[in-house]
Amino acid sequence: MASPAVGVAVAGCGYWGKNLVRNLHQMGHLVSVVDANPAVLDGVRASYKGVDALSDIGRALADPRVQAVALAVPADQHYALAKKVMLAGKDAFVEKPLALQVPQAEELVALAEREKRVLMVGHVLEYHPAVRKLKEFVDAGELGEIHYVYSNRLNLGKVRKEENILWSFAPHDISVILLLTGAMPEWASTSGQSYLQHDIADVTMTCLAFPGRLRAHIFVSWLHPFKEQKLVVIGSRKMGVFDDVAKEGKLKIFDKGIDWKDGEPVIRQTAESTLFFPEMEPLREELAHFVECVRTRRTPRTDGLNGLKVLRVLEACQRSVEEGGRPVRL
Repeated sequence: MASPAVGVAVAGCGYWGKNLVRNLHQMGHLVSVVDANPAVLDGVRASYKGVDALSDIGRALADPRVQAVALAVPADQHYALAKKVMLAGKDAFVEKPLALQVPQAEELVALAEREKRVLMVGHVLEYHPAVRKLKEFVDAGELGEIHYVYSNRLNLGKVRKEENILWSFAPHDISVILLLTGAMPEWASTSGQSYLQHDIADVTMTCLAFPGRLRAHIFVSWLHPFKEQKLVVIGSRKMGVFDDVAKEGKLKIFDKGIDWKDGEPVIRQTAESTLFFPEMEPLREELAHFVECVRTRRTPRTDGLNGLKVLRVLEACQRSVEEGGRPVRL
């Protein structure tokens, strides 16, 4: 027997919010959509019969059918609206980042605990089957000791005016790197440059130093000639590559490395495995997880504490950018 629907309102039906609206409607959970743009609301009324199209989030919060609210509004509104949602007795799904300042995120985490609310952050790659499988390989020791991880997230656009490339793109990479390593970095160093707009970095390069010898690098840019979304994990035994732009076979495991024989380095190239996954949308998996957490009161995989950790790293990276790349301790 199918589980009963969980009533969800979506605040923000723009570039990304429309994907939340589409998925939640297909899943049978969408009650209302809140947006300040009348044209957007007209589109909602035309496309989603029976779904309320509202300009005031207060009406959604007052609706007893609404159990949870998904926020896909600009990042500078995340803190205030998530707080308002939870104080109204509703559960909250917040697109990344959880907030723009660590104290704000800490307040939201404490509020969720006090009010017994589900607070989940939209770190969608943590719900990608290839990332979950790569995590399994790392945890099982298949790759050996992890030496370093690097991630490239590059494209031409979408250029934002309200946040730089670090805040727009890098949360995805930071969340996956923290997931795979199971640790927090000790310090972060980020250099960036603004080419298109004054004081809004288009390109950043980040180095994260973890306890021991583990290092991670993140290169993000919206000023790049082609799209690349690739994460590489280098282990002492094997290497893993997650290529999210690839149409299929998004995860490859390489049985490659360097062996030492008679004091000389010898390249080992044994085998290459490509893993294929069923065609699915990670966002659908993420929203299904959120709905299930609302229904069962379980703690989400990417809960407020998870979002807070990512934000701590982001904030250190931002301080480093502003200080010319100086390493900043977390």
